[in-house]
Formats: sequence, structure tokens, C-alpha cells
Amino acid sequence: MVTLASPAVGSSVRQASSSLLPAGCRARCVQVMGLDTLLFYRVDEPEHERRTRSSAASLDDRDALDTLLTLPVGLPVQLASLDRYERAAVRALPAGAVTLESRSVVRQAVRPLRLELAVVRATGWRSGLDLAGRFAPFCARAMLLDRRPARLDEALTEASFYGVGVLAGTGEQMDLLLEPRVYRPERHTSAAWRFVEELYPRLT
Repeated sequence: MVTLASPAVGSSVRQASSSLLPAGCRARCVQVMGLDTLLFYRVDEPEHERRTRSSAASLDDRDALDTLLTLPVGLPVQLASLDRYERAAVRALPAGAVTLESRSVVRQAVRPLRLELAVVRATGWRSGLDLAGRFAPFCARAMLLDRRPARLDEALTEASFYGVGVLAGTGEQMDLLLEPRVYRPERHTSAAWRFVEELYPRLT
């Protein structure tokens, strides 16, 4: 049985997916949404260092992230240009998220890491579509099977329709049968940002 937490599996998946993963990717197996998940990700080092240096508070509140998404990064916004509700929301942001002065606010916080690929283990390709599909709003995703499906063409056609990659094999030998669809979000959302923030302390 394939175990995602095995270093050999992580290495084999990385090798099989080398054409998909940018340089500098880290890998870790964590529990996400009740699933053992092998995550490949890149840390935004300048943001990580900024947060560490400034002892920034955690950013896991949906309202705070909604507020941050209305502000440009690194550019001053005059408080007078905001209505009273927006000014109150800005003043309530966690420490380290913005630089707040008497007349202006400058957003500092950005996403601290980028998820590149989520790989979930599945006992069959149909269940794999469901499990991997949970990550559709957040990153590229793939299922890992112990062996090639008996009805390979059907499995790959269905997986391709949903954009889910398919890997099969053991820790020593892994084959990428289908590349996952490239993740291109239509827009940046506070829900996707919050997902990253919840993983951030577990991955750094």
C-alpha cells in the first residue's frame, strides 16, 4: 500500500511530476480536510521573514482578509478616501498586516506561501476524483493509486475532464499517467487566502 508520509513516495512523486513543479518546491504530508495529503509548495521567503521580524499576528480571519484584498500592496491609501466602515475594518486588522499612520494605511501582508500541487491517495480512480476534487479552489491536484486502473482509458478521460492528475505505483516506482490541469484561479478570494494561512504555520 502506498503511504504518502513515506519519504520514498514523496521523492518518487516529485520525480514523476518534475515537469510540473517549479524549482524550490518543498513537500510535506499533512492532514487537510480529513485527508492525508502530500503538498508541494513554495514559501514566499521575503513575506515569511517580514512576518517573523515584525512578530505579525496570524491572519486566519475571513473579514480581515476581505479587507486586505481591497488594499493595494505597498501603496498608501488615504484613510479619508474610505468610508467609516472601511476605516474601522482597517484599524481592526491584526498586527503586522498593514502599516497604519494618522492619515494613511499601507498593506504589507501577502500570501506567505503558494500551493503548487496536492496529491491524495485513493483506492480507486472514482473515489480519487472526489477526494482530489476538494482541492480544486486552491491548487493543482492529483490522485495516487497503488496500480494502474483496469479501465485505464475511461479513468484518464474522466480525470482529464475534471483536471485531476493520475499517478500510479509504489514508493520505488511511480508513473505519471496524466498531468493535472494547471491551476489558474479566475480571481483571488479570501477563502483561498485563508486556506493558505491555515496551512502556513504547519508548513514552515
